[in-house]
Amino acid sequence: MDYIYLTRRIMTLLLTVVFVILLTFSAFRIIPGNPALAILGTEATPEQVEALQAKLGADLPLFEQLARWLKGVAVLDFGESLRFATPVLDLIGGRIPVTLSLALMSLAMTVVVSIPLGIAAARARGKAADLIVSIGTQLGLAVPSFWSGIVLILLFGLTLKWVSVSRFVPWSEDPWLAFKSLLLPAVAVAIPQIAIVVRYLRTTMLEQLGLDYVRTAYSKGLTEFTIHYKHVLKNALIPVITVVGMNFGEILAGSLVIEQVFTLPGVGRLLISAIGNRDYPLIQGMVVLIAFAVISINFLVDLSYRWLDPKIRLK
Repeated sequence: MDYIYLTRRIMTLLLTVVFVILLTFSAFRIIPGNPALAILGTEATPEQVEALQAKLGADLPLFEQLARWLKGVAVLDFGESLRFATPVLDLIGGRIPVTLSLALMSLAMTVVVSIPLGIAAARARGKAADLIVSIGTQLGLAVPSFWSGIVLILLFGLTLKWVSVSRFVPWSEDPWLAFKSLLLPAVAVAIPQIAIVVRYLRTTMLEQLGLDYVRTAYSKGLTEFTIHYKHVLKNALIPVITVVGMNFGEILAGSLVIEQVFTLPGVGRLLISAIGNRDYPLIQGMVVLIAFAVISINFLVDLSYRWLDPKIRLK
């Protein structure tokens, strides 16, 4: 049964990826007007427009364009950047480790910080600790990530000088300095996500604490620690994990924005450059790879249900 479940999840992942690839291809073909003319501008000569159309493959029949696009994507060949005259994969490959590292650090920080806070808020319902956590989460949701990033730079980077914000150090050069370079950006991205997960976990914990199985556990003499952490938390985490997985797209999008604040050499700055220069091959390549990263995280979230919810194992 595990093999069947895993096969279904993999098939769902592959179909979703194919749909994203087709949607990305279609989006740039249904835009009104001539893409080559849009890139070059109205002052371009007919010869320049024809040459760029040939380079983009826009002069081919639609099905031939699709076949060419699918063939390229299958081998991770997204074409050549119009702005940088470099293969798209080479450009993205040099920057995506920064963006993914930032997003994954933010995701890990969200999970590690929000779970203890959510538990504490639920156990201290109506008390001072619950009120403090509630106010903190409201602030976390109200303050934009980019503003949090600026405050963190001013406080920890320029005033206290605990962390260097002058430049990013690659992982291959010094892993510890690379981690420190991404620490403040990760905190800025994670703050609103922590607020969301804490509030959600508090709510689900309180719902679980009101169910009959908790009262039964107390009547059997189980300790509060065992009830809360072995039974209640495990059941409360199921919907929370869903929220975390669904919000990974927001974390990734937040990472792209925060890269501008901290001048990190990630995909965000490259994407803004590509949009500004109407570099369609580069934009398409980044859309597909970013979508694949989000889909993969949600695939892992689906698999985590097998461990958290015993009922799923029986299906």
